[in-house]
Amino acid sequence: MTQLYVSLFISSYSNVASHFDNLPSKIAPTPTIENAISLVSRTGRDLQRYDTAGYRQVVGCVPYRYKKHGCGEIEVLLISAQKEGKGMLLPKGGWEIDESMEEAALRETIEEAGVTGKLEETLGKWQYKSKRHTMIHDGYMFPLLVDQEFEQWPESEFRQRRWVSLSEGMELCQNGWMREALEAFINRKCQR
Repeated sequence: MTQLYVSLFISSYSNVASHFDNLPSKIAPTPTIENAISLVSRTGRDLQRYDTAGYRQVVGCVPYRYKKHGCGEIEVLLISAQKEGKGMLLPKGGWEIDESMEEAALRETIEEAGVTGKLEETLGKWQYKSKRHTMIHDGYMFPLLVDQEFEQWPESEFRQRRWVSLSEGMELCQNGWMREALEAFINRKCQR
């Protein structure tokens, strides 16, 4: 799973690459997609996943880093909500039928926060009611040890990101279920 990073955005890459298989190696392009990201977010809910009760499936990450090279204080990355004045959140979004839960969590984190890294074991599942709609969502969150932060990302024009301490993250995170996920993250990391 460590190399899932950005290749998630090149869904038809294997189809394109197969056209170059018969070309001599000197003129066939050598794709290097590890450092490239799509600057376009997925939109719409045509591929959205729902469970048997009709609950929308949502996944996201608690992006974090160590302040001092792997053994210092932990910081988490929060992002601004799309609508101004709605506070700070963790990156999350819909889990779609053409991707694994882990791929969706990485995709959403790149789209909304512009970071990627090593995805860890899920923190758990939370149910919450959408504020805009009256539907119930199942939310799954994963810790993500950030190893790459992009200057430009799909939602960089309308989202701000901010590295904060764990206690500041608990104060600033506006969403109740996300605060619970952040608390689960803190409990996991501080018990070690």
